Amino acid sequence: MKKIGVQQIIDHVAEMCIEANTHLSADMQEGLERARVSEESINGKEIIDTMLSNFLMARKKNIPICQDTGMVVMFVTFGQDLTIEGGSLEAALQAGVAKGYEEGYLRKSVVSDPFIRTNTGNNTPAVIHYQVVPGDGLKIKILPKGFGSENTSALKMLKPSDGIAGVKEFVLQTVETGSPNACAPIVVGVGVGGTMEKAALMAKEALGRPLGEHNQQEHIMALEDYLLEASNTLGIGPMGLGGVNTVLGVNVEVFPTHIAGLPVAVNISCYVNRHVEREL
Repeated sequence: MKKIGVQQIIDHVAEMCIEANTHLSADMQEGLERARVSEESINGKEIIDTMLSNFLMARKKNIPICQDTGMVVMFVTFGQDLTIEGGSLEAALQAGVAKGYEEGYLRKSVVSDPFIRTNTGNNTPAVIHYQVVPGDGLKIKILPKGFGSENTSALKMLKPSDGIAGVKEFVLQTVETGSPNACAPIVVGVGVGGTMEKAALMAKEALGRPLGEHNQQEHIMALEDYLLEASNTLGIGPMGLGGVNTVLGVNVEVFPTHIAGLPVAVNISCYVNRHVEREL
């Protein structure tokens, strides 16, 4: 039986928080470089050049890519045969976030109550989603989520009769209204099916899928391609100032649902689509 100590978990999560905020993932870097080549707008090209220079500077100086270092969302896949030694998994994950945001000098943006709004001082609590699976592995994926883009996300309970056409309309409407305020070019996560909260969860998790990796179901892959192409005909462009690169990628996840429902959630991320994954 595999055993992992809580300090090991704390240290890994702290490192992941710092890495996610200071080093853009390779898929996002490559996506923006492709956008730079294809962008037709002079303003758009200059904006993407500035973004790429910002990434280089952040990596070189080990400083945050963006001043909004996000609220940490975490997806944890936990093997049922794994033993955590020295404390609880939940406490270790939260302690890791606190350690990372302190040691990395990352902005603390979490308030303890949505109305009283007193800062917690260490960017916890993180929002953690668990999946228990066979085996003794531990996989952790973190997505520090800035709220400039989070605030433009949306959910709608469509009718089954709305079908795929209704999903397309809702996603494109959300992109059109949200992307200018979400620091385009954006990444769009879409969850379809399940229940209200399941759709939202899938949309969030979809943002962690690397750019260029499609859903393996052919009709969903076709939907991703359609939404990407249609989004980039809107003319919104980088930072909403016009151009052909409004969206870098659309990732769609689906789940079985009730005969009477068609829940759809759209979660938007800015061009700093931060995601880091490790297996301990």
